[in-house]
Amino acid sequence: MAAVDTGPVTTFEEESAGLRSELTAHAYRMLGSWDEAEDAVQETYLRGYRSWDGFEGRSSVRTWLYRIATNVCLDAARDRGRRALPSGLAADEHAAAHALSPVRWLQPFPGDRDDLRLALVAGMQTLPPSQRAVLLLRDVLQLPADEVAEILGTTVPAVKSSLQRARARLARTAPTPHDVVEPTSPDARRLLDVYVRAFETADVRLLTAVLRADATLELVPAGAWFAGKAACSVVLADAVGTPGEWSMEPTTANGAPAVVVRRHGEPLGVAVLDVRRDGIAGITVFEDPALVGRFAST
Repeated sequence: MAAVDTGPVTTFEEESAGLRSELTAHAYRMLGSWDEAEDAVQETYLRGYRSWDGFEGRSSVRTWLYRIATNVCLDAARDRGRRALPSGLAADEHAAAHALSPVRWLQPFPGDRDDLRLALVAGMQTLPPSQRAVLLLRDVLQLPADEVAEILGTTVPAVKSSLQRARARLARTAPTPHDVVEPTSPDARRLLDVYVRAFETADVRLLTAVLRADATLELVPAGAWFAGKAACSVVLADAVGTPGEWSMEPTTANGAPAVVVRRHGEPLGVAVLDVRRDGIAGITVFEDPALVGRFAST
């Protein structure tokens, strides 16, 4: 049997193997969904594999794959149509709550990467996909404007205009750097411990004591959104149940403290806390049992 020449395949695998993690993060910022990001990266590698013979080395393999990944994500965004936004980011919260579809607008991403915070990624989902792509290619990858224009099939002035609009809109939703608490800091650990202890002992007063006055609570994919400590406290008082009903395993997601949640021993999902220097500013509960296996340590 004649030997098969696998040289080009092996070269592509060697050149691209170490890029999967950062490409997944890029696709997650573009799409807001871990599942969709993984699918997009899989498609990126498939397209890259098929096009490897035509790669001429005019850019790095990394830039070339980001080009493919960005266009895969733009295709995915167009194919799925308009994605439902979180109520808290809508212009009219009450109207948006009734318009939400069953599609999950966001999924949590494991790890302590500060550049993947929920508020930042959710804010990106309010941008048109093309603006989102420009922002990521220019500000995250720091590609020159002419290269971004070539990737997106547009002009340099259009890239600059899109970037300016994207930055302005994102600045309204992203937390200020001085207010952000790292998930490994003593303050973050203390507030996470309080959250866990309050649920496991059914002590809602302990929990509401660490909520900020402007705290929010979001339930995904149900689409329920509550603003203000008083409104959140009513929901949490009903949720805590009885001692021992809940068990929670601390973890990190989107650069923030989080917990893997089980109720009556059954997997429920993941809750991500928006922890600030003066208390818990937000709780986002992702009710999806499949997430437990992704985040749990055991």
